[in-house]
Amino acid sequence: MNLTHIDDNNRPKMVDVSGKNETHRIAVASGKITMSKEAYDAIIGNIVKKGPVLQTAVIAAIMGTKKTSELIPMCHPLLLSGINCDIEELPQTNSFKLFVTAKLNGQTGVEMEALTGVSVGLLTIYDMVKAIDKSMIISDIQLESKSGGKSGDFKR
Repeated sequence: MNLTHIDDNNRPKMVDVSGKNETHRIAVASGKITMSKEAYDAIIGNIVKKGPVLQTAVIAAIMGTKKTSELIPMCHPLLLSGINCDIEELPQTNSFKLFVTAKLNGQTGVEMEALTGVSVGLLTIYDMVKAIDKSMIISDIQLESKSGGKSGDFKR
Protein backbone atom coordinates (compact mmCIF):
# COMPACT_ATOMS: atom_id res chain seq x y z
CA MET A 1 0.00 0.00 0.00
CA ASN A 2 1.32 3.45 -0.95
CA LEU A 3 0.61 6.05 1.73
CA THR A 4 0.35 9.52 0.21
CA HIS A 5 1.32 11.40 3.38
CA ILE A 6 4.70 9.63 3.78
CA ASP A 7 7.76 10.49 1.68
CA ASP A 8 10.44 8.07 0.44
CA ASN A 9 12.26 8.39 3.77
CA ASN A 10 9.12 7.56 5.80
CA ARG A 11 8.72 11.18 6.92
CA PRO A 12 5.32 12.84 7.04
CA LYS A 13 4.48 15.23 4.20
CA MET A 14 1.51 17.12 2.87
CA VAL A 15 0.48 15.86 -0.56
CA ASP A 16 1.27 18.18 -3.47
CA VAL A 17 -2.01 18.80 -5.32
CA SER A 18 -0.68 21.51 -7.64
CA GLY A 19 -0.82 19.22 -10.68
CA LYS A 20 -4.44 18.19 -10.15
CA ASN A 21 -7.32 19.70 -12.07
CA GLU A 22 -9.89 21.75 -10.21
CA THR A 23 -13.27 20.02 -10.00
CA HIS A 24 -16.51 20.74 -8.18
CA ARG A 25 -16.42 18.77 -4.94
CA ILE A 26 -19.10 18.14 -2.35
CA ALA A 27 -18.94 16.11 0.86
CA VAL A 28 -21.73 15.36 3.32
CA ALA A 29 -20.97 14.04 6.81
CA SER A 30 -23.21 13.24 9.76
CA GLY A 31 -23.08 12.33 13.41
CA LYS A 32 -25.42 11.84 16.33
CA ILE A 33 -25.62 12.87 19.97
CA THR A 34 -27.90 10.97 22.36
CA MET A 35 -28.85 12.27 25.78
CA SER A 36 -31.32 12.04 28.63
CA LYS A 37 -34.92 13.09 28.08
CA GLU A 38 -34.35 16.01 30.45
CA ALA A 39 -31.46 17.34 28.35
CA TYR A 40 -33.31 16.75 25.07
CA ASP A 41 -36.40 18.57 26.35
CA ALA A 42 -34.28 21.48 27.62
CA ILE A 43 -32.78 21.91 24.15
CA ILE A 44 -36.15 21.64 22.39
CA GLY A 45 -37.72 24.03 24.92
CA ASN A 46 -34.82 26.45 24.49
CA ILE A 47 -34.29 26.65 28.27
CA VAL A 48 -30.57 25.79 28.45
CA LYS A 49 -28.75 28.44 30.50
CA LYS A 50 -25.90 28.75 27.98
CA GLY A 51 -28.30 29.85 25.25
CA PRO A 52 -29.81 28.48 22.03
CA VAL A 53 -28.06 25.13 21.69
CA LEU A 54 -28.97 24.08 18.16
CA GLN A 55 -28.31 27.49 16.63
CA THR A 56 -24.96 27.66 18.40
CA ALA A 57 -24.10 24.13 17.23
CA VAL A 58 -24.74 25.15 13.61
CA ILE A 59 -22.43 28.16 13.96
CA ALA A 60 -19.78 25.95 15.61
CA ALA A 61 -20.09 23.36 12.83
CA ILE A 62 -19.52 26.06 10.23
CA MET A 63 -16.51 27.37 12.15
CA GLY A 64 -15.10 23.85 12.57
CA THR A 65 -15.49 23.17 8.87
CA LYS A 66 -13.58 26.36 8.04
CA LYS A 67 -10.78 25.64 10.55
CA THR A 68 -10.08 22.02 9.57
CA SER A 69 -6.61 22.64 8.14
CA GLU A 70 -5.58 24.20 11.46
CA LEU A 71 -6.65 21.06 13.36
CA ILE A 72 -5.74 18.16 11.05
CA PRO A 73 -2.01 18.32 10.22
CA MET A 74 -2.03 17.09 6.61
CA CYS A 75 -5.21 18.87 5.46
CA HIS A 76 -4.80 21.61 2.89
CA PRO A 77 -6.22 25.06 3.62
CA LEU A 78 -9.22 25.27 1.30
CA LEU A 79 -11.24 28.06 -0.23
CA LEU A 80 -14.68 26.67 0.60
CA SER A 81 -17.53 27.93 -1.56
CA GLY A 82 -20.33 26.82 0.75
CA ILE A 83 -21.20 25.10 4.02
CA ASN A 84 -24.68 23.95 4.98
CA CYS A 85 -25.77 22.41 8.29
CA ASP A 86 -28.98 20.60 9.14
CA ILE A 87 -30.05 19.16 12.47
CA GLU A 88 -32.59 16.36 12.60
CA GLU A 89 -34.55 15.97 15.84
CA LEU A 90 -34.96 12.32 16.91
CA PRO A 91 -37.35 12.46 19.90
CA GLN A 92 -37.86 8.69 20.04
CA THR A 93 -34.20 8.29 21.09
CA ASN A 94 -33.59 11.72 22.69
CA SER A 95 -31.03 12.37 19.96
CA PHE A 96 -30.03 14.94 17.40
CA LYS A 97 -28.39 14.08 14.09
CA LEU A 98 -26.19 16.78 12.58
CA PHE A 99 -25.43 16.92 8.85
CA VAL A 100 -22.72 19.13 7.35
CA THR A 101 -22.32 19.68 3.62
CA ALA A 102 -19.10 21.31 2.40
CA LYS A 103 -18.53 22.48 -1.18
CA LEU A 104 -15.72 23.90 -3.26
CA ASN A 105 -14.16 24.06 -6.69
CA GLY A 106 -10.67 22.81 -6.03
CA GLN A 107 -7.87 20.29 -6.32
CA THR A 108 -8.61 18.25 -3.20
CA GLY A 109 -11.69 16.93 -1.46
CA VAL A 110 -13.72 18.35 1.41
CA GLU A 111 -14.47 15.14 3.32
CA MET A 112 -12.31 16.06 6.31
CA GLU A 113 -13.91 19.49 6.47
CA ALA A 114 -17.42 18.03 6.62
CA LEU A 115 -16.38 15.45 9.23
CA THR A 116 -14.64 18.08 11.36
CA GLY A 117 -17.66 20.35 11.16
CA VAL A 118 -19.90 17.55 12.43
CA SER A 119 -17.50 16.77 15.27
CA VAL A 120 -17.24 20.38 16.43
CA GLY A 121 -21.00 20.91 16.19
CA LEU A 122 -21.74 17.83 18.30
CA LEU A 123 -19.05 18.74 20.83
CA THR A 124 -20.68 22.15 21.15
CA ILE A 125 -24.02 20.54 22.00
CA TYR A 126 -22.25 18.43 24.63
CA ASP A 127 -20.52 21.48 26.10
CA MET A 128 -23.71 23.51 26.33
CA VAL A 129 -25.79 20.75 27.96
CA LYS A 130 -23.25 18.90 30.12
CA ALA A 131 -24.59 20.58 33.26
CA ILE A 132 -27.82 18.64 32.70
CA ASP A 133 -26.39 15.36 31.38
CA LYS A 134 -22.74 14.32 31.48
CA SER A 135 -23.56 10.87 30.08
CA MET A 136 -24.39 12.08 26.55
CA ILE A 137 -23.01 9.88 23.78
CA ILE A 138 -21.57 11.24 20.54
CA SER A 139 -21.63 8.51 17.90
CA ASP A 140 -21.83 7.50 14.26
CA ILE A 141 -19.67 10.31 12.86
CA GLN A 142 -19.36 9.28 9.23
CA LEU A 143 -19.04 10.36 5.64
CA GLU A 144 -22.45 10.10 3.98
CA SER A 145 -21.36 11.00 0.46
CA LYS A 146 -18.74 12.71 -1.65
CA SER A 147 -18.57 13.73 -5.27
CA GLY A 148 -15.89 15.10 -7.54
CA GLY A 149 -12.22 14.30 -7.84
CA LYS A 150 -10.15 11.45 -9.21
CA SER A 151 -11.28 8.83 -6.68
CA GLY A 152 -14.88 9.17 -7.85
CA ASP A 153 -18.15 9.41 -6.04
CA PHE A 154 -19.15 7.70 -2.79
CA LYS A 155 -22.56 7.27 -1.21
CA ARG A 156 -23.22 5.35 2.01
